[in-house]
This record gives sequence, structure tokens and C-alpha cells, in this order.
Amino acid sequence: MQNRKKRSTGNFNTVTSCISTTLVLILLGTVVTFVTMANNFSRQLREEFTVTVLVNDTTSNATQYKLQAALRQMPYARHVNYISKEKGTKELNEALQGDMGDFIGASPIPAEFEIYLKADYANEDSLNRYVPALKSLPGVSDVVYPREEIQTLSKTIPTVSLVLLALAVLLTFVSFSLINNTVRMNIYARRFTIHTMKLVGAKWRYIRRPFLAQAFRIGLVAALLAGGLIGGGLYYMQYVVGGGEVYFNQLVTPTVWIATLGTIFVCGLLLTILCAFISVNRFLKMSGADMYLK
Repeated sequence: MQNRKKRSTGNFNTVTSCISTTLVLILLGTVVTFVTMANNFSRQLREEFTVTVLVNDTTSNATQYKLQAALRQMPYARHVNYISKEKGTKELNEALQGDMGDFIGASPIPAEFEIYLKADYANEDSLNRYVPALKSLPGVSDVVYPREEIQTLSKTIPTVSLVLLALAVLLTFVSFSLINNTVRMNIYARRFTIHTMKLVGAKWRYIRRPFLAQAFRIGLVAALLAGGLIGGGLYYMQYVVGGGEVYFNQLVTPTVWIATLGTIFVCGLLLTILCAFISVNRFLKMSGADMYLK
């Protein structure tokens, strides 16, 4: 009867530890998901910025072809789009719902190249370096880009990234503390078993082995549960809410999946084993009297 009661208590403690660890891993995985999605969102915003290179009306077609080839070779150019004078005029007429040629006599809209920037180059420092070089290219009359928007984004992104990083570090520390307390309470209930094994001459490595194995099982089950719930949420967001659209695919990328599930499994296994190792060693170092006092 007493053995059955101890077995039931041990099973209850194991289930409680598994549930507690799962909840902690869900919280940690959620933060990692939002951090990686925020990084993708900021990258997406920066890749939407364009630098417009205006071409002189007197520039020959051959010079424009050379200019286009040169722009496509630039390290900061993700995509280069050419808009002819006629196409630019047509787009402006559609926007103004009229014909500029009727009252101006000639379209003032020049031919232009739209350079879609790579995310790493869409910042104020990079623009200050390569915009003067663009203006010096043959056939270029001016270079236009959203200076204020890029300045605002360059100031905002580092601040947001720092806050998210601090939150991730803080949550990792909190997760370690919560998992450590959960594992320690589970081992605390079996501290007299540890002491008995010490008295019969069992080696520390032998005593630690079942506790580490149990911690591994708890961490694995908790990681599978947390990973399944977080993965289901990501799948729902990407394919049910987003319908598999490009916008959601740019936010919920394979990097988000790998970072989130990888963090859950690594933390679920390593933290539980590490906490079990520390807790068992703590009780192994105690004397019999200290066991009762604790």
C-alpha cells in the first residue's frame, strides 16, 4: 500500500513537472516566434524602399542600357525596374485622371530606374555612401529616395531590436529559474532515496543516472507538446489565416520555424537535464541532518 502511494505521488510529480515545463517552453517559444517574425517584418519594410534614378532626356538608348547594366551590378540592388518616359507619363495621367500633354505641351516626366534595395543596405549610412556615386554616373540627372522614412526606420529598428533582445534574455533567465524550481521540487521529494543510496555505497554517477534519465523524458515530452502547440499556431497563422499568401510567407519563414522549434527542443532537453544535474548534486553533498532540515 505504501509503495503504491509513493508510486502515485511520483507519477503525480512527474506529470506536474511535465505540464509546468511545457507551459514555460510555450512562453519561451512564443517570444522567439515574435522576435524572429519582427526581424522578418523589419527586413520586409526595408526591402520596400526604392531609390529612383532619374535619367536625362538627352541620354541615348545605348547609355541607358549601360546604366541599367551598371545598376544591376551594384551590391545594394535587389531588383532594378526601368520606367520609360512614356510609361511614367501614362501612370501620372491615370493618377491625375487627365492628360498632361493637353495643357503642358510636353511631358516633364523623365525616364527612370527604380532600385529596390537589399535590406542590409536600406539605412541612412549606406545611402550617404552610394547616392553620390549614383549621381555621378553618365546620364543621371538626379537621385530621389525617401530620406525621412529611412531615417525614422534606422532609428526605430535598433531600439525595437534591443528591447526584444533584452526581453528574450530576461525570459530565458526566467525560464531557467522556473524549470529549475520544478525539477528541484521533483527531486526534493526523493531526497531520502538519494541519501539511502549514498549510505549503501552507490557512486554519485550511478545515483544521478535515473534522475537525469527522468529529466530527459520530461524535457522531451514537454518539448514535443510545446512544439506541437506552437507549430500548430504557426501553421494556422500561415495557411489558414494568411491562406498561404506571400505576405505571411515572408513573415513566417523557415527560419522562424527552425528558430522556434529548435529553441523549444534545445531548452526543453538541456535545461531540464542541467537543472536535474545541479539539484541532484546539491542533495548528494548534503549530510543526513541537512536532509531533514531542508
